[in-house]
Amino acid sequence: MTLLLAVAIPASAADPVTCPPGQTPIGGTCYITITDPGESGGGDGSGGDDSGGAENVSHEPATCHYGPHEVPCAVEGYTWNAARMCYARLADPQPPADDPVWEGRTEGVIVSCTPPYCIVDGVGMDDCWNDYYWAEAAPAASGPSPRDLADRAVEAMNLRAITIGIVPEPVTGSVGVVGMPTWMWAAEPSESSTGPITRAASAGGTTVSATGRLDRIVWSMGDGTTVACGVGTQYADSYGKASSPDCGHHYAKQGRYTVTATSYWTVEWSGGGQNGSIPLEFSDSTQITMGEAQALVQ
Repeated sequence: MTLLLAVAIPASAADPVTCPPGQTPIGGTCYITITDPGESGGGDGSGGDDSGGAENVSHEPATCHYGPHEVPCAVEGYTWNAARMCYARLADPQPPADDPVWEGRTEGVIVSCTPPYCIVDGVGMDDCWNDYYWAEAAPAASGPSPRDLADRAVEAMNLRAITIGIVPEPVTGSVGVVGMPTWMWAAEPSESSTGPITRAASAGGTTVSATGRLDRIVWSMGDGTTVACGVGTQYADSYGKASSPDCGHHYAKQGRYTVTATSYWTVEWSGGGQNGSIPLEFSDSTQITMGEAQALVQ
């Protein structure tokens, strides 16, 4: 089937227009749907995902440093101790109770502390040695790691996909015009949808702070093209037939299109002598209809 749009209720582009139900204001003019193009004619036919679900990509590992060198934060049963600049693990066997390292304590454990150049290649050639110190619990067994706390901080951000703003509107009876500009933007922006946002998490005397920033929003337009934007500019009737200044598209064929907006985030975190970067992504989809227009001169 074909789609015919009749142009009615002329008005200047500078004046807002209020259209009856089932009509769409574009450039000071109301557009009326005559027939429905159905599923054919350039849409991707995927049906989209209107559930508003979000998907997270895998997390990057934490990074630790020994002077100018980057070293693993955990390796071969050792855990990096940033305060002492060594790899720590439970001393095996534990020293006898009368060993001075206990300092008269009867609880806790003794930890062996080994320089990184004895564990990791390429960070030095000095002679190896082990230091010993008392701790309440074995390394990595006294509570959440800094990386775990970073995850808690991210969880507290409640990050989500943007609320999709788009013209033509994704509602029944709203039809855009092939060749005229489509505008996209992040509607109802908030810390959790467009950032930036900072949260912290603490446990066992360690505090990790994390800051999330929205890097970009990539729009899959359903016609085989993608558009990378920031938060975009919300359309207003006063813009008339102008193209979006920062996030827009033009369709070449009529049809029903599934539009997906994917937000790409980077969360930088630090604390407990460690730091890292966590990439995340969140997506949501909607559907719009495009048709060809025929103006009726009155």
